Amino acid sequence: MTHRGVEGPRPPGTGWREAAITGTAFALCLLGGVLHDDGRTLAAPSAAAYVVAVVSCAVLPLRHRAPLAAMAVTTAAGVLAPALGLLLSPLIVAPAVITAHSLTARTERHAVSAVSLTSVALLVASTPLLGALSWKDASRIGVVAAFPLVAGVLGHSAHNRRAYLAAVEERAKRAEESREGEARRRVAEERVRIARELHDLVAHQITLANAQATVAAHLFDARPEQTRKSLKELVETTAHALDELRATVGLLRQSGDAAAPAEPAPGLARLPALLESFGRAGLQVTAHQQGIVRPLPPGVDLTAYRIIQEALTNVTKHAGTSDARVQLTWDTDYLTVTVADDGRGNPTTPEPSAGPGASTRADRPPGYGLIGMRERATAVGGHLSAGRRPEGGFLVSARLPLPPAKDTAHSTDHQEAGEAS
Repeated sequence: MTHRGVEGPRPPGTGWREAAITGTAFALCLLGGVLHDDGRTLAAPSAAAYVVAVVSCAVLPLRHRAPLAAMAVTTAAGVLAPALGLLLSPLIVAPAVITAHSLTARTERHAVSAVSLTSVALLVASTPLLGALSWKDASRIGVVAAFPLVAGVLGHSAHNRRAYLAAVEERAKRAEESREGEARRRVAEERVRIARELHDLVAHQITLANAQATVAAHLFDARPEQTRKSLKELVETTAHALDELRATVGLLRQSGDAAAPAEPAPGLARLPALLESFGRAGLQVTAHQQGIVRPLPPGVDLTAYRIIQEALTNVTKHAGTSDARVQLTWDTDYLTVTVADDGRGNPTTPEPSAGPGASTRADRPPGYGLIGMRERATAVGGHLSAGRRPEGGFLVSARLPLPPAKDTAHSTDHQEAGEAS
């Protein structure tokens, strides 16, 4: 900490306290000025005693703004006391003791040197050059030299305590700001997660409902039985969508943490049912697995499922084709999920097409499907890429990290997972 030259507004009552300190120091100086080492009766203070007391105490109110200057003046006044015929005692150097305490309590710069020089100066000034030094004189000289050092130690302790309290307060303030920032970050992450879940749920279910409704309308006159089947599937799809929306909204409206989810989060174990739902909407999906299948962490399992779901939803909406392929490749450290189609559309820019699930609006703005898939892959430490294939169609490829292989894993090299009808 450096020397403080200019102070801010001082607390109320400081003026009265300074007046009391100055008055007490002045009285002690005058009392020290009438003491004699030969035991003579006390008399009225001499003019020299008044000079030393006035000079020493006049600078005391300035010790907060100019502590080194106040220290020098009070020390000089104490050193001159023996030359003026006064006994150098602890009482007459009371202003120097006060300035030593203030100096070490307010600044660390030059404080030790100044207090040490003050003690040495008072020690030299109080030691008689001629004559024998009695035990009484030696004890008095030792006390005079030690008083500024003691005051400096006390002031340094007060300085360290104030610095410690200021550091604790600063750490508490930073911790509070960090907690607020962390809370805002978590709220933002939770909002993104909820938006992503709602997007996947709504986009998937509504896309299937739209495809089933399109099939029913197309076959209404030619194939009534197939129309009734499509309408029945449409009712089931919309009912399932409402159930999932109701469950999601119920979780959002809970005031506390849920004790447990109503059902486990979807994963690759539900992949056959997912592909079957797309098959009912008119999209034929072929799925294959390659490599050693291992249990996945819940986050990676959910991410793989959602990426496949969203990619197939985009195929249904925008690709203009009735075929898609899903490939799961299990390597040592990564699971690669690819979804490919041979359509002519673009997942981010809907185009009209003749497929059963084609979009009916060409001016629809781009959605958040690819953004959500990339966010999911990044959140679990993976990577996702998406783009047009050179031979036509669109390809979504996600590389997700796998846990270390275990002995319980089983091999499914080039195993066909199934085909949705």
